[in-house]
Amino acid sequence: MEVSCLSLGASSLGGVFHDIDETQGIDTVCAAVEKGMNFIDVSPYYGFLKAEAVLGKALRQLPREKYYLSTKVGRYGQDGVKTWDYSAIRAIRSVEESLARLHVDYIDLINVHDIEFSDLDQVIGETLPALLSLKLMGVVGHVGITGLPLEKLRQVIDRVPAGTVETVLSFCHYCLNDQTLLDYVPYFKEHGVGVINASHLAMGMLSERGAPSWHPASEQLKHHAEVAAAFCKRNGYPIEKLAIQFAVNDPQIATTLVSTARPENVLQNIRWAEEPLDEDLLRQVQQILKPVQNETWENS
Repeated sequence: MEVSCLSLGASSLGGVFHDIDETQGIDTVCAAVEKGMNFIDVSPYYGFLKAEAVLGKALRQLPREKYYLSTKVGRYGQDGVKTWDYSAIRAIRSVEESLARLHVDYIDLINVHDIEFSDLDQVIGETLPALLSLKLMGVVGHVGITGLPLEKLRQVIDRVPAGTVETVLSFCHYCLNDQTLLDYVPYFKEHGVGVINASHLAMGMLSERGAPSWHPASEQLKHHAEVAAAFCKRNGYPIEKLAIQFAVNDPQIATTLVSTARPENVLQNIRWAEEPLDEDLLRQVQQILKPVQNETWENS
């Protein structure tokens, strides 16, 4: 897959961060594809099916050859309750359900979602073989894995035949406050695995609005992010702009997901990504964040 350096993360369509206007959400998807974002990532977990449902309505308005579509199996939720099921039977049924919600007849990339919640033996011996069977049938084009702990991604790739895992989706590990992903890029490259970067705003923490109440980062990390955001604001340079410019600055990373349900945000991120990075401001912000650089948290 030859993907755009900026791509659309559809979690926002599920109202993950705040309530959305569905019509605006549909317009966001159309605007993104029309402006050249050719990769869209979603999951049945986002909004507990809502994100896929809204995205499916948008995709009915777009030519199928204009985008690559990525979704996931393994992590779900209903009535406010999170659930996980990495069995082969559930994975295959999940793909069938996603196809129906998304109004498509094949999925370009299918991922095992957040493998840190799984028994890795089951992912290796059951989930991935089930997805590979769908690949042989032509139902999916490529197979990947996602998760927060980078070491878990490597542990799976180390234990499966070459070519089984074609992509990894890493989040919160290539952004202003955390560049741990770069330590693993040579390994992924050696194994022919494409790298998808997500959450360049560290799940909303690197924003003028600040971290949402549920954010799992330490108070110290959130404090330094607030200081960095305020510093950028005083310099008339939104931290969101610096964050997206930083995220697209390394050619080793195939694409960075931008999640939004507003068309104007898509257009703004594209404009920001095309502008030159203010290297001096970046150095100053990284100095502010240095005491908490590469500090992470557990997924929940």
